[in-house]
Amino acid sequence: MITRAFTVAFEGAEARTVEVQCALSPGLPAFSIVGLPDKAVSEARERVRAALSALAIALPARRITMNLSPADLPKEGSHFDLPIALALMAALDIVPRDAVEGITALGELSLDGRLAPVAGALPAAVNAAAEGRILICPTACGAEAAWVGTTRVLGADTLAEVLRHLGGQTALAPAVAKEAMPHATSPDLQEVKGQERAKRALEIAAAGRHHMLMIGPPGSGKSMLAARLPGLLPPLSAAEALETSMIHSLKGLLIDGGISRSRPFRTPHHTASTVSLVGGGRAARPGEISLAHNGVLFLDELPEFPRMVLETLRQPIETGQVMVSRANAHVQYSCRFLLVAAANPCRCGHMADAARACARAPGCGADYLGRISGPILDRFDLRIEVPPVAFTDLDLPPTGETSATIAARVARAREIQGARFADTPARVNADAEGALLERIAAPDAAGRALLLRAAERFSLSARAYHRVLRVARTIADLEGAEAVGQPHIAEALSFRLPGA
Repeated sequence: MITRAFTVAFEGAEARTVEVQCALSPGLPAFSIVGLPDKAVSEARERVRAALSALAIALPARRITMNLSPADLPKEGSHFDLPIALALMAALDIVPRDAVEGITALGELSLDGRLAPVAGALPAAVNAAAEGRILICPTACGAEAAWVGTTRVLGADTLAEVLRHLGGQTALAPAVAKEAMPHATSPDLQEVKGQERAKRALEIAAAGRHHMLMIGPPGSGKSMLAARLPGLLPPLSAAEALETSMIHSLKGLLIDGGISRSRPFRTPHHTASTVSLVGGGRAARPGEISLAHNGVLFLDELPEFPRMVLETLRQPIETGQVMVSRANAHVQYSCRFLLVAAANPCRCGHMADAARACARAPGCGADYLGRISGPILDRFDLRIEVPPVAFTDLDLPPTGETSATIAARVARAREIQGARFADTPARVNADAEGALLERIAAPDAAGRALLLRAAERFSLSARAYHRVLRVARTIADLEGAEAVGQPHIAEALSFRLPGA
């Protein structure tokens, strides 16, 4: 008699159903697991054996074979422990077989029978809902999984609790959806002295999700400005929160925390590899650009990133999707992020200061920024210079608008865009393209004439031309203007043209 339990294996952000089949047959005592298990899955037999021993359950002196079907799908992770144990318990008639077949289980077993949290509970809950099964998972994973309201999610602390539930003795309590506590309040933009042009660029970037590059000497406030960007962005909508959390769940970032409405803010170091940035590895896991989906990706010291790493960002920036292809995996992750980058003007950082610049200035600046290829630079909608702040300005009290005031304008602009793109795949102005962009961002006669003159004089690429239109549309939205006019085009060009 074959007994069955069900769990999932992950292909990208999708959870695929895996049937755990258990067969007890005559022969020398053995415990084997087949079906393309990785090392963690193969070691499950020792954890299961010890956990059952802690419950005073002895394995029979027979040959135990576990098959993970479909057999050609790679199985990775310790979450297979619980379904393997349940399939075995059903084979030993300790729990009803039909009860085991009605659930999707995942969880790692400790040697004493406790259930340890695992990654991927949220995609597993989505799969369980689609299959019409109940999800049983470690209690620490229940807060995220319970957000899928179309299936029951039960959390357990030990294997014994699961066995008592399936045996009809003590029912497990349903997990309660939990929203992660918001992060500490973002620092206020008003704390940044001066840099009014950079603050304006941040507001535009937040309103339309436009990529932004800041170039300035060390200590001019580039990192301070970037750190205050999350405080200008509206919270994630329910759909965005679910999209983002599906990816974060695969990395185990939601354990004990639940789903968060705060937008991600990822800051990888410039020593990051291609795999860590765009995703990949043996299990084709998501990288930093996918973890920043619906949020901000901040690349400080941009020229210090390896050129090959930066070049891999070209396609994801344009499409909002990254395809990770490996010999045993071919998965796609969403990665619609707001890219903010910062760079010094040269290696020493003081090219504009004759008293402190090195002997190679200004040639060193061209060499240093030349590490960033033209196609990458062309993908930044906003490029600004961040000059050093005078010492006399540092003693002045905070002036200008607070983050809350600017965030309110950004929220209104986002609401306008939400209504505009309600029936389209686009969400913000940065997503508009083709006929849709021409319809929503067509400038008046004076604005079009200005844009055409600038495009001809400065040899703007087609990509740059359309990005200027998107930025101008966002500027008009911040003002509440129906049409894009010449002032909007002029300001958008000022953030695009060299020396503007």
